[in-house]
Amino acid sequence: MPLQNYSLPDTRTDPTVSLTERQLLHSVVEIARNVFGAAASSIFLIDDDSGELVFEAVAGEGDAHLPGTRFPAGTGIAGWVATSGQPMYVDDLSGSTRFARDAAASTGYVPDSLMAAPLIRGEDCLGVLEVLDASQTSRSELTDLDLLGLLAVQAAISLEIFIRARRRPAVPRQAGPRPAADDPYLLVDRIGEGLSTADPAAVTLATTLLKAAADVVTGGRPNA
Repeated sequence: MPLQNYSLPDTRTDPTVSLTERQLLHSVVEIARNVFGAAASSIFLIDDDSGELVFEAVAGEGDAHLPGTRFPAGTGIAGWVATSGQPMYVDDLSGSTRFARDAAASTGYVPDSLMAAPLIRGEDCLGVLEVLDASQTSRSELTDLDLLGLLAVQAAISLEIFIRARRRPAVPRQAGPRPAADDPYLLVDRIGEGLSTADPAAVTLATTLLKAAADVVTGGRPNA
């Protein structure tokens, strides 16, 4: 069970809430759907108060009406992944005992196959990234679950960045050593160095996340 409430504000009912977090999550599911050639991709976040799984971002089937939809804690494969902290790939859901077919039917789309990976940050499971009916086309040397796990890790890290950015007041950069793992300037330098050797999919994902991070630290102001 997560230690903090990572569910995002409902931007559909409060127009004053920043869209940055939801835009970030939507960019992740769009990348996942396109990378896997899938019918749909989605991110559930765990509501800390109720433990419910909340659709926070959807690309493909259901994207117009599913965000904000809730399912009870432990529902289906997403619930199992959230509880266990382990990814799962089922290429034939007709024989899966963990697949909640009734819950899927209520969304308007019942997939034949499903991949899911937990969004883990520290000891917390923030939510679950799912991909429905991925194509069988080979994408890279990484296995499908490895690639999905990479996307889930990036989404979890980015959510943690947003949460910390909300809670901490802006402070000027100070002289003197700071722990390398906590130094955002060193982190940006490392990302820049890694981009030169990263594969195209990783570069695309990193660029999207960096743009979202830039919106956080500048408040969305252009050329800030």
